[in-house]
Amino acid sequence: QLQLVESGGGSVQVGGSLRLSCAASKDTLRTRCMAWFRQAPGKGREGVASIYFGSSSPGYADSVKGRFTISQDNAKNTIYLQMNSLKAEDTAMYYCAVVYSPTIARCATEDSRTARRAAIWGQGTQVTVSS
Repeated sequence: QLQLVESGGGSVQVGGSLRLSCAASKDTLRTRCMAWFRQAPGKGREGVASIYFGSSSPGYADSVKGRFTISQDNAKNTIYLQMNSLKAEDTAMYYCAVVYSPTIARCATEDSRTARRAAIWGQGTQVTVSS
């Protein structure tokens, strides 16, 4: 079964940048809807970005739009989350996931970034933003 491994988390100051990676193994990410989620202490899991692997049609939560960019590398079977202009409220555990979403367009919607749609999760990587 497909496995996902996140990396790239760490501690950064407000205004800084980080790039998270989500590498897949044991199966291809082609034709899958991929999403990044985050969970802060005491809060629910929030979907922040999604993309149908192989497409150029991402979707973003309003909270990160204009600051985060989701991308992919077909050859490496990997997706990324470039995070710029980080804020303290971005502090969370970040997870990538395969989500149930049948089309490119639907994958980019907010509905596809709900945790209940996720089928496979990675183990997460911690992002801490401090002032």
